[in-house]
Amino acid sequence: MGAVEIREARKSYGAVEVLKGVDLTVEDGEFVVLVGASGCGKSTLLRMIAGLEAVTSGTIAIGGRVVNDLAPKERDIAMVFQSYALYPHMTVRQNMAFSMRLRNAPMAEREAAVQRAASILNLEPLLDRYPRELSGGQRQRVAMGRAIVRNPQVFLFDEPLSNLDAKLRVHMRAEIKSMHQRLKTTTIYVTHDQIEAMTMADRIVVMNGGIIEQAGSPLELYDRPVNRHVAGFIGSPSMNFIEGQVCASSAGLVFDNGGGWRIPV
Repeated sequence: MGAVEIREARKSYGAVEVLKGVDLTVEDGEFVVLVGASGCGKSTLLRMIAGLEAVTSGTIAIGGRVVNDLAPKERDIAMVFQSYALYPHMTVRQNMAFSMRLRNAPMAEREAAVQRAASILNLEPLLDRYPRELSGGQRQRVAMGRAIVRNPQVFLFDEPLSNLDAKLRVHMRAEIKSMHQRLKTTTIYVTHDQIEAMTMADRIVVMNGGIIEQAGSPLELYDRPVNRHVAGFIGSPSMNFIEGQVCASSAGLVFDNGGGWRIPV
C-alpha cells in the first residue's frame, strides 16, 4: 500500500517557520497536486516526503511506515525533478536502469523493466541515445521512465514541466496522467500552474503561508472555495471581487460602484 500520511509536519530554518503544522493523507493510488504561490511551502513539503529535507517536528509515514529518520533510498519513492537530473555520459537505457544496477539486479530483470517503462512512454527508439541528443520533452520522459523502473510505492514530481514550452507542457500533462492511470501508483505533484492542477489531479491541495487552506477535488475547489485566497487562486481568468455590505433595511446586498446597486437575498 502506498498511502502517505503527514501529521503535524513542521519545518523551520532557524527562526523562520516554513511549514506550520501540515496534516494531509494521500490515499493509495491517488493523484494529489500541491499548488500555491512561490514560498508557500509546497516544494519543501515534497522534499520532506522524499527525505531531502529533515522534518523539524511531526511525522511522515509511507505505506504505514514512519520514514522521518530513513534515507531517501530507503523510502521506496521515486522523484522526478524540474531539471531532469540525467547522467550525460549514459544512454537512455543506462539512465533508466541505473537504480536497478545499484541494487545488483540481474541483467535480464533490468532489461525487462526498462523495456516495460519505454513501452509505456514510447521511448523504444531512443534507448541508445544520450541526453544531449534528446529534446526537453524526451528528457523529461526519460526521467519519468527512470522513476517507473524503480517500481516505487510513491511518485513525487517537483514542477517537472516548468522548463518546457506551452505546447509541450499540454502534451506532457496528458503523458503523466496516462502513466498514472496505467500504473495506479500514488502520486504527489507540485506545481504553481493551476491549469496543470485542475486537469490532472484527483485532489488539489492549496497551500498558503506554510499551511493547507483547502483540499478537495478540482470542482469542489472551483465551486466551493473556503476563503477568499482559494477563490482568487483557482480559476482562469481569476474571480472578480466587489466590495459590498448586507443591508437590513433592503434585505439584500448593497454595492456602491458610483451609482449604487442592490441584490435582494
